[in-house]
Amino acid sequence: MEYNIALLRGDGIGPEIVDSAVKVLEKTAAKFGHKFNFKPYLIGGCAIDKTGVPLPQETIDGCLASDSVLLGAVGGPQWDDQPGDNRPEKALLGIRSALGLYMNLRPAKLYPALRSASPLKDEIVANGFDILIVRELIGGIYFGERGIRQGRCGEEAFDTESYSPMEIERIGRAAFEAAMKRRKRLCSIDKANVLETSRLWRRIMHGLSEEYPEVEYSDMFVDNAAMQLIRDPDQFDVIVTSNMFGDILSDEASQITGSIGMLPSASLGASTRGLFEPIHGSAPDIAGQNKADPLATILSGAMMLRYSFGLSSEADCIENAVNSVLDAGHRTADILGTSSNTPLSCTEITNKVIEVI
Repeated sequence: MEYNIALLRGDGIGPEIVDSAVKVLEKTAAKFGHKFNFKPYLIGGCAIDKTGVPLPQETIDGCLASDSVLLGAVGGPQWDDQPGDNRPEKALLGIRSALGLYMNLRPAKLYPALRSASPLKDEIVANGFDILIVRELIGGIYFGERGIRQGRCGEEAFDTESYSPMEIERIGRAAFEAAMKRRKRLCSIDKANVLETSRLWRRIMHGLSEEYPEVEYSDMFVDNAAMQLIRDPDQFDVIVTSNMFGDILSDEASQITGSIGMLPSASLGASTRGLFEPIHGSAPDIAGQNKADPLATILSGAMMLRYSFGLSSEADCIENAVNSVLDAGHRTADILGTSSNTPLSCTEITNKVIEVI
């Protein structure tokens, strides 16, 4: 099979980690008899430097014409003086919206080999955890009406949260389907004791739960969820929540794994075309030094094979290779922990994964 993949290398360590993922994908394609065609496009700060905007129309068109998209990272201090609507990070919201990507899948998994890296006590993470957070991506407060107005205390800023039943139902259904393929547990996170949008969210989710009697369904307030992720993360299987709550909770979940450089993500919509990226930032302090951890981007490539192309065996091959490399004790600096081993470079750990494949 032949697939066309748009590459958005971006800024900072983005080019290094994307190029590592490309090498792994090329090795996987050769092993399984596929062909991946890669075409780069500008996004973020590098796009501002060359075109004046963080998300050129050429990039949008190129991504729409591709079978899927692999993204590195955007941003850096050299673009901090850009106005809010032209910052590198604005491109992320723009490309998700342009591609109709309403759902973000973010796994938070504690790898056995990295258990000591978790900030949680050993007795809490003794059994590890494997959580999938399903976050609504193009609605809610990040996309609502906003501005500056005169209020009861003078000038005030406002950002509006709104959700329709359709938006809630499509993300909720996706979460139930994901739970059916895992351990059949789904927890919906909201703030229904305070927010009208959360009360609608809960009503729609309860209706959906009747269509999935095999799934053990529960509701939880977002403040309690933040505590429960620390107290007992293994109680969760699939979590579904709104854009803002998902943004916050998924970062918390990533931190308790102790390895933000290991965690991939997938942004999906109605079509099979998705946007796949690591959850970490552009790390400008180590850009160009061959120190970056490429494993999250490599694992994002595996998610692309699984969710966009339906290549589960190929995805398993990459994920198993990463596990083998970790089990063998190979580490980049960010996941070295207390080990006395010499950390591997971005290139070296990429080559270790390729060797296993």
